[in-house]
Amino acid sequence: MPSTRRKPVSPKREYKTQRLELRLAPSAKKVIQQAMSVTGLAAGDLAYEGARRLLDEHQRMVLSGADRDAFLAAITRKPAPAPRLVKALRRHRELLG
Repeated sequence: MPSTRRKPVSPKREYKTQRLELRLAPSAKKVIQQAMSVTGLAAGDLAYEGARRLLDEHQRMVLSGADRDAFLAAITRKPAPAPRLVKALRRHRELLG
C-alpha cells in the first residue's frame, strides 16, 4: 500500500556561483585548514558562518547597568502630548463629536 506521507519540502537550494579570493598569512591559512579538518566544513562555509556570527553580534544591542536603566527609563516615560496634537484632537472632537 503506498504511503500517503509526503516528504517535507526543503527550502530552495542556493547554488555556489560566486567567488571570493583573498590573501592570507601562512598562520591564518593553517588555522583555517585546521578548522576545516575539525568541522568538516569548506573554507567558504567557515567564512560565511564567521561573517554571520559577527553580523549577529553587531546587530544585537547589549546594555548593562546604568545604560540599561537609562534606556528602559527613556522608553517607559510617557511624554506630554505636543500642543499641536492637543489642538488637533480638540478640533476633531468638535467636528465629529
